[in-house]
Amino acid sequence: MAVRTIDVREKVMAKNDELAEEVRARFGDAQVAALNLVSSPGSGKTTLLERTLDDLGHEIRIATVTGDVQTQNDADRLARHTSQLVQAVVTNGACHLDARQVLTSLEAVDLDATDLLFIENVGNLVCPASWDLGESAKVVVFSVTEGEDKPLKYPKMFRMADAVVINKIDLLPYVPFDMALAEKYLREVNPAITILRTSALTGEGMETWYGYLLERMASARAR
Repeated sequence: MAVRTIDVREKVMAKNDELAEEVRARFGDAQVAALNLVSSPGSGKTTLLERTLDDLGHEIRIATVTGDVQTQNDADRLARHTSQLVQAVVTNGACHLDARQVLTSLEAVDLDATDLLFIENVGNLVCPASWDLGESAKVVVFSVTEGEDKPLKYPKMFRMADAVVINKIDLLPYVPFDMALAEKYLREVNPAITILRTSALTGEGMETWYGYLLERMASARAR
């Protein structure tokens, strides 16, 4: 009889995918749009969420799960901008969130009173690409300070993303970032990706980001 070896990673990933489907089903039943926000450290992801909560939190019921390696600093920052509970997941060194952590976080979230849920993943463009969290879509945030070749360096993440937010565009006059080249690389990796340009600091482009969120919410309700 043939012998098949299953390594530990394969078993862990299989269990994660099973739990992710449970998470996805819960989001689907509640018609909640759940976005998995991924980025490198320092992209402005938390600032983007802070401004989003300030601008939309009074009209859209937004819940947040935020992951960090050692602290709950990002969760504390976001909590100042919403009356909704912000779930902090401290991974104790792990470079990504997993479906079990998200599922556990949902125990404190009333999905029937939620329209949109943000999962702010750990700052990393490698590990989170391989872990399904049951989200409706992945959104990559990367800033103009990181260089336009980011999609070529981390193609798996950008290939799996539904949208990319090119953030900190207020810094374009001060950094050597070629927007046309960045978008060319994005299209090479993922021809269907939605490209959004924002400055979470100044507010430029945020209306387009909000329009994307509303589209995702409408899609969740249609399902």
